[in-house]
Amino acid sequence: MRLATIHADEGTQAVGVDLSQDEPRFVRLRDEDLGSRPSMIDILSEPDGLHRAESAFNAGRAAGDFVEGRLAAPVPLPGKVLCIGLNYRDHAVETGAEIPSEPVCFVKFSSCVIGPGDPIVLPRVSSKVDFEAELVVVIGKRGKHISKESAFEHVAGYTIGHDVSARDWQKGRPGGQWTLGKNPDSFAPLGPYLVTPDEVGDPHALDVTLSLNGQTMQSGSTKEFIFGIDELIAHVSQLITLEPGDVIFTGTPPGVGDARTPPVYLQGGDHVEISIDDLGTLSNPVVAEPD
Repeated sequence: MRLATIHADEGTQAVGVDLSQDEPRFVRLRDEDLGSRPSMIDILSEPDGLHRAESAFNAGRAAGDFVEGRLAAPVPLPGKVLCIGLNYRDHAVETGAEIPSEPVCFVKFSSCVIGPGDPIVLPRVSSKVDFEAELVVVIGKRGKHISKESAFEHVAGYTIGHDVSARDWQKGRPGGQWTLGKNPDSFAPLGPYLVTPDEVGDPHALDVTLSLNGQTMQSGSTKEFIFGIDELIAHVSQLITLEPGDVIFTGTPPGVGDARTPPVYLQGGDHVEISIDDLGTLSNPVVAEPD
């Protein structure tokens, strides 16, 4: 099943996506099944929420209860946005970094999250904004001290993420301002759908590509993961309780702009597309922050 969050005329709703059509059609999840105007986190927080969502989706489709709107991020306000750095061997090599012995973790704020088609806004105070295509894991079950063996029981699904980074703040300021460099508004596009694991092949064998203005810049595979999804969940949950709707950015493949000669950074008027096997394509325009 593929779930999306839709900006509909009457407000934002989580809905199922009917991909049997030439163009995706959105089916309203009926209120009596999941409560009034359920959010994605509402659905994921229910012990059988995804099963109930599937039933509601099928009922709505049978009744022709379609709703129009534009896509938002599948989880518009995740409680936690956890990110992993240097998790592809080939990306670590291109940056000249040592292969890490344990996952390198940092965070983004939920205020960074935008949806498909929403603009990435380049801050006036940064001239080195970079692109990073990422597979994102969506948590569906609460847990702490999760074992590697049970980690996938906590995965609700997957989506595409873009870890936009202001390199001149992340690495170029005194002390390395990772928090400020990673967290400008709009620096975490997500979408287009939350795809449940049964719809996805091996998450450790997915092709990931990013194109900038139609030119392929990043091309890799999650086969290059240094730490698998189960290892990441086990590692971070040693210290942090994972909650339904939390998301984990799993790292980026090679080809980032900052590692190129000469470097390539995002400019106003650019257009970025990220595609991952079984998950679709996440597209966002790039605009300069107005004066």
